[in-house]
Amino acid sequence: MNSRLASLQPYPFQRLAQLLQGITPPADKKPIRLSLGEPQHAAPAFVLEALTSRLVGLSHYPVTKGSAELRQSIAKWATRRFQLNKIALDPERHVLPVAGTREALFSIAQAVIDRRVNSQRPSVVMPNPFYQIYEGATLLAGARPYFLNASEDNGFRTDFTDVPDEIWTKVPLVYICSPGNPTGAVLRRDDFARLIGLAHKHDFLIASDECYSEIYFDEDKPPLGLLQVADELGIQDYKHCLAFHSLSKRSSLPGLRSGFVAGDGAVMEQYHQYRTYHGCALPPPTQAASAAAWNDEAHVRANRDQYRAKFDAVLKILKPALDVDKPEAGFYLWPKLPKDDETFARELYARENVLVLPGTYLSREFEGVNPGRNRVRLALVAPLAECTEAAQRIRNYVESLG
Repeated sequence: MNSRLASLQPYPFQRLAQLLQGITPPADKKPIRLSLGEPQHAAPAFVLEALTSRLVGLSHYPVTKGSAELRQSIAKWATRRFQLNKIALDPERHVLPVAGTREALFSIAQAVIDRRVNSQRPSVVMPNPFYQIYEGATLLAGARPYFLNASEDNGFRTDFTDVPDEIWTKVPLVYICSPGNPTGAVLRRDDFARLIGLAHKHDFLIASDECYSEIYFDEDKPPLGLLQVADELGIQDYKHCLAFHSLSKRSSLPGLRSGFVAGDGAVMEQYHQYRTYHGCALPPPTQAASAAAWNDEAHVRANRDQYRAKFDAVLKILKPALDVDKPEAGFYLWPKLPKDDETFARELYARENVLVLPGTYLSREFEGVNPGRNRVRLALVAPLAECTEAAQRIRNYVESLG
């Protein structure tokens, strides 16, 4: 076996299962799971119709690049959404469909990272807390994670000025996540512009995980994206910039396993070659359903309406008892706790049959700080009634602590 597999840490949900072993929650309380960020809103009916109407496509091998119809729908959506008015997003050169952002965020590291950078083991910069795929992809590619602590003091945003110059010289790849998982923080125009400038200076690739970009609260202020700022700056060919998007959160289609990568044309050409060997082409029915989803915004606005209602109801219940604020975007809450996050998660499950994810399972100690300590992630993905019931149970537990 590859010796690097030993460097992987258990996935957060494996750790949670171990933490809760031996606990029998109260049988009179229905289990409510706020630990997993799996959208539970109904899949759009028109997407399901597009999926089933193209089942005949299963008789043919799909191509890695996807259909022209799908790539065109992606390019048109991204151009509209991120106002790409200066640098045309070419569906032939700049766009590749992928089997969800998780698959692509992992594989891009394997394609991009060389074993040595300037005769040194490469480092990959990433936020902390983070989506664990970034760390696993980095380690299996033979590189070393370099974490940027996202704390309350800096608005939970990654501060790229914290990275020393000697680190930048051996960085081939930087992961960013905006809106952030689990914090919901959104990078500003200056944050993106600074990072793009650093990428051009030090010759690294930016992998921008934007899978939560379509879940926000003010219809007039959607989160910025990496390609949007690159376009404003006039970055030709979107050099050094890749954006990763998914239908899982935007369209409540986590089981479809469909998304896209868009950006740097020279990188995409080589990444396409890698993916041809990787064997990850989307089935034709999935491509047809995906094109239909990217072409429609009404269901996405309705999706946001449901999340707004849940945040309003849950925060009304929780704020008198917990130190918690509404995020800028996304569907997570990231409250500060009155006690250790593992103890909180265990006791809450034992007393109230509510599952939450300890913050330390989503972060690493770096420079003496673990930014997930004494926090938990609450995913407001269940129906409104379940979310409000869970919020009341959490409040009851917190108030019982005195």
